[in-house]
Amino acid sequence: MKKFFLFALTLSLAPIAARAEYSLPYVGDMVEYRAKYEDTFVYLARDYNLGFVEMRAANPTVDPWIPGSGTKIILPTRHLLPEAQRKGVVINLPEMRLYAFVNGDDAPNSYPIGIGREGLDTPLGVTKVVRKTEGPTWTPTPRMRREKPELPATMPPGPENPMGTHALYLGFPLVAIHGTNRAFGIGRRISSGCIRLYPEGIIELYNIIPVGTQVTVLNQPIKLAWVGDTLFIEAHPEIEQAIRMEETGEIVSAKLSNADMERIIKAAGPYKDRLQWPVIRTAVKERRGYPIMIARMPGAEVKKGDVAALDQAVLDKKIVKQEAAKALEIMYAGEEEVQDLNIDPKKKKTPYLENRPSRTLNP
Repeated sequence: MKKFFLFALTLSLAPIAARAEYSLPYVGDMVEYRAKYEDTFVYLARDYNLGFVEMRAANPTVDPWIPGSGTKIILPTRHLLPEAQRKGVVINLPEMRLYAFVNGDDAPNSYPIGIGREGLDTPLGVTKVVRKTEGPTWTPTPRMRREKPELPATMPPGPENPMGTHALYLGFPLVAIHGTNRAFGIGRRISSGCIRLYPEGIIELYNIIPVGTQVTVLNQPIKLAWVGDTLFIEAHPEIEQAIRMEETGEIVSAKLSNADMERIIKAAGPYKDRLQWPVIRTAVKERRGYPIMIARMPGAEVKKGDVAALDQAVLDKKIVKQEAAKALEIMYAGEEEVQDLNIDPKKKKTPYLENRPSRTLNP
């Protein structure tokens, strides 16, 4: 009888355990901030757990070094979650952000990161944490020493060590998640392939991620998610566009690919006829890096079962491909005629932000 009770109890608890994961498609909330005289994007980014390119993309017409007292600044602190298994560590390179799914059904920890620079790209794929070190020793590679002969063969722990105070070594050769002694590099393509965190971020991550944790590295510049009755798109500069965004606040964005268009149509599901194509086109071209509304279900309130119905809706792949190709043709018709409107700051409009109250932290 006791064995039967334990077996029954195990079965009854199994579905609960299976559901014990974060269920929302996003983390955080957007913030509207009023700049003070001494503010810069570098300092604001660190204060609000953001990266430099994130700040630059969200505020392309604001001077990152002298925003100006009273200037309104968008802090892109809401993030749609990437399409990936919500397990262990998930890193999305285009948004330069790491998610740690270690809190059960609570929101994952989220950290801005620095990634590999051009020619030294951070590798994609699934790996794991193979070891951890507090006070890592930095060993420059032969390439590094050829480029900078003055580098030592090894550098012990200390304030000059570019790996910072903690390191989690991955299964990828010569790649680790570690801290930094140059916090201004977070949210930029500046490393030799490793993933860098703010000094306070790596300490927190080090303490919550055990050896053996799965690490998934993605390349998803465009993310989509239903939040209640509203479909959002979050478009980031592609990895190759990050340096231009960092330097100028503008990019010459590639058009949506067929694959991206198919993802949008699939995400919209039965509400694909309600997609706002001009908004999608602008969001993809400007790559502001925060969620923008692109569709809404009929009615003012979310109806029970609507979002679940989206997951159950099975759309024929051939039909989706045809609709995606047609939508692309329509959306980019007259591209040359409207190109200047998207690069002239005087004519540029801030895309629609989610309709919710914003907070001004220091009015």
